Amino acid sequence: MPWDRDTVWSSLGQAWDLVVVGGGITGAGLLWEASRQGFRALLLEGGDFASGTSSRSGKLVHGGLRYLRQGQFRVTWRAVRDRERLLREFPGLVNPLGLLLPVYQRGPVGYPLLGLGLLLYDAMALRRTHRGLGVEALRALAPRIREEGLRGGFVYQDALTDDARLVLRLLGEAVAAGASALNYARVEGFCQTRSGRVEGVVVQDLLTGRTAEVWARVVVNATGAWADILRGRLGHPPRLRPLRGSHLLFPAWRVPLALGVSFFHPRDGRPLYALPWEGVTLVGTTDVDHREGLEGEPRIHPEEGEYLLAAVQHLFPDLGLSQRDVLVTFSGVRPVVATGKKDPSREPRDHALWDEGLLTVTGGKLTTFWTMARAALARVRGRLGEPPRRARTSLGKREAEGILQLEDPWHLRLLARYGPEAAAAMIRTARPGELEAIPGTRTLWAEVRWAAEREGVVHLDDLLLRRVRLGLTLPEGGIPLLERLRPWLQPALGWDETRWQAEVERYRGVWRSAYSPSLLG
Repeated sequence: MPWDRDTVWSSLGQAWDLVVVGGGITGAGLLWEASRQGFRALLLEGGDFASGTSSRSGKLVHGGLRYLRQGQFRVTWRAVRDRERLLREFPGLVNPLGLLLPVYQRGPVGYPLLGLGLLLYDAMALRRTHRGLGVEALRALAPRIREEGLRGGFVYQDALTDDARLVLRLLGEAVAAGASALNYARVEGFCQTRSGRVEGVVVQDLLTGRTAEVWARVVVNATGAWADILRGRLGHPPRLRPLRGSHLLFPAWRVPLALGVSFFHPRDGRPLYALPWEGVTLVGTTDVDHREGLEGEPRIHPEEGEYLLAAVQHLFPDLGLSQRDVLVTFSGVRPVVATGKKDPSREPRDHALWDEGLLTVTGGKLTTFWTMARAALARVRGRLGEPPRRARTSLGKREAEGILQLEDPWHLRLLARYGPEAAAAMIRTARPGELEAIPGTRTLWAEVRWAAEREGVVHLDDLLLRRVRLGLTLPEGGIPLLERLRPWLQPALGWDETRWQAEVERYRGVWRSAYSPSLLG
């Protein structure tokens, strides 16, 4: 996967069909779809790829069962259909996930209404995944769940992903098809026609300070929760309501789950979930107004941590969970279109397209990125015209079967997360012992070296929090592992001793300020 910054920078002067600003799931999906259609496309990201909301989501690829209760039927239908499409397109990276939905006496939603909602949810997917469970069956599937007042429940299916790896997979396939992507390249201004139409951007390389003008037929603002910042530079008033979603991660042995659990908070009836993910257990999520600005790393607030901890303590009373059991916290900011609802959780979660001289695509959710990408390209198709060339296709799964041992679960993991070409190359170049998992994780040693050498890593947090997820799955963000990694990470990244020490300190600061359990108070 070519991520050489100088090579990409030297190509900025060409005439582009499309420039995408924003390297999260929306921007990556747009670059991916544009490259599939054969357009010359470039993505510019002011930080690292997936460094915003798209590495801090709740990891679910889902229709949003709770939106049915709010009457958001179109949002749910669209998301369910996109979930099914992603399960087919990215097997192994977007995986089916069974979820238990326990029903209690005096719960906020009764058994008949939940059953009706699940029936409609499955109808939207054109397949039945849910079934009712008696008390004993539910206890067998979740032995530590609260028994007091339990009436039974349901099991149904959604999907789970590694959000940052999904972004990187999309970018990798787009680059293989002829697109370009550049991180730490901040858009500082726009090139406009007299009518106000944006036809280019002024971009600055945050590593070297160099600047360039980049011209294109179409420029798309796909910066998610940050979309109003770019719009504001053109004089447009804000239209988004940034909402923070915070999460807790526990060691899997402390909250053991074979299936996910969808449940209601005992205080206010808000739907929450507990999920098995990458060898840990994820509990989320909150939904509160984010009033701190978008310049720094979002972080959990103590009251959010208390809220989530109280919910999981209530659901699993026999586990004796406390704040000391939390492994990691993380928060993301959702780009929700403001409609004036008093309750943040009732704001519509549909996406929005605003053509104000600059096309902005925002809102929506992780699951609907493909729909958002196609809608944005359809809106500007008249300006893009017909693709000037056919897109190049990368090595497919069928060809990879001759290289990868697909019965090997580790090979399947690499195929899903990196794509067939990268997975085959990673296995072919792996050193002795590198195709083994790092103790306590599902990450292979080979993944760390591959990402350091091939995936545009600029800072240590790019590697540990997004390329691989050791910062979310190991105690202390994986900092104790760094000495073992240093002998081959330093050469791979080209860092001398001074740079290495600076990066370790930077990473320690980022993790403690935005991911540490100490943020719970």
